[in-house]
Amino acid sequence: MQEMDLYRHTDTVNELLARYGVKFGIYKNNVFKEQLFPFDAIPRVIEAEEFAYLEKGLKQRVMALNLFIKDIYSDKKIIRDKIVPEEFIYASSGYLAQCEGVMPPKGVYAHIAGIDLVQGKDKEWYILEDNLRVPSGASYPMIARELCRRSSPLTFQQTHIADNRNYAELLRRTMDYVNTGGHTVILTPGRYNSAYFEHSYLAEKTGAHLVTGSELLVENDHLYFIDYSGRKEPVGAVYRRISDEYLDPMNFYEGSLIGIPHLYDIFRKGNVALLNAPGNGVADDKGIYYFVPKMIKYYLGEEPILHNAPTYLPLYKEDMDYVLEHFDDLVLKDVAEAGGYGVQFGSKMTKQEKEDFIALLKREPRRFIAQEVIDFLDIDIFENGECVPRKADLRAFVLMADEPLVWKSGLTRFSRNPDSFIVNSSQGGGFKDTWVLSQ
Repeated sequence: MQEMDLYRHTDTVNELLARYGVKFGIYKNNVFKEQLFPFDAIPRVIEAEEFAYLEKGLKQRVMALNLFIKDIYSDKKIIRDKIVPEEFIYASSGYLAQCEGVMPPKGVYAHIAGIDLVQGKDKEWYILEDNLRVPSGASYPMIARELCRRSSPLTFQQTHIADNRNYAELLRRTMDYVNTGGHTVILTPGRYNSAYFEHSYLAEKTGAHLVTGSELLVENDHLYFIDYSGRKEPVGAVYRRISDEYLDPMNFYEGSLIGIPHLYDIFRKGNVALLNAPGNGVADDKGIYYFVPKMIKYYLGEEPILHNAPTYLPLYKEDMDYVLEHFDDLVLKDVAEAGGYGVQFGSKMTKQEKEDFIALLKREPRRFIAQEVIDFLDIDIFENGECVPRKADLRAFVLMADEPLVWKSGLTRFSRNPDSFIVNSSQGGGFKDTWVLSQ
């Protein structure tokens, strides 16, 4: 089996990843620390027919989410028709009043969506989260595949795998579709951002300029990139890797030192595209997640193809009653947290912790959702020379250009702790390549 040749190169691939600086950074106790994202060479394999099903469901979901964001910042029909409660919108930390009435170029809000899924032991796929603000992670399987091809070319010559090297092409197509005229840039907070490797890698692969806020200037209602010689070049699209609040100190957080003054003003006028559009956080709030199946029916008139994990909103009395009755069987999530933080399993709390948490839940029911614990399908990884099962998820990437585009790959993250369901890199997880078999 040719794949065994690839497995033997696991250490080589990890050494190359380290040499190329494939790292992520985290802040802990106000200290920035970079660490490697461990790679496991046993791929997650998805059959062509199964991925076609996922692709159809992912396109449907992201189209509905785009329509939802557009509606929320314009007509608000979904609120008037009582599909989503008004308080869920305006209480969301991702809702931005500054975005009211603002239409981005071509009407696209979520240009790059990272949709997190898990496959249960029943073989069904469940959506865990929608990431529509600044989703990261595509660069890791891109470079891992490149290094695996280099380490074990026979594996890829004799296995029918969809080529994942077209992500940069899909991203460029997406950026070009909304470009208002001028250069495309990738806006990074800088070297000490947790995903800086990805920013630089995607800039290299797409041919976009990698810039910080100090290299961009708003003048005469247009955005300019200041090149190495001091010359000003027009910019038509900004793939921003900066959170909403730091984008523009004149419109959002006034203390931001990494944003561009008046950037949002010219975005409002349609003179530059921002990918993703500010204000998208209203749609990836974990509380709003509960309503996505209803959005699909409301905006598209279709039944959802992919399903949410069974979810309960403690704000509703019947859901609160269920959560309290089945507390030990559920996972509780803070809707404003990300990266694996703010996730607690009822079964792992002490008696006092449960009492304290339930009191908090009753005081702040909008702050949390509760979900049934999906029994993930175990995936093998190599550890100390042998195969061992670990929990894993899949981040699928959907890009919205003139049509939704689903990348035939994805980021498979796994837990290195045999007793944990948390797979995030910031929580010590590793990653795998995702092989989508071709027909």
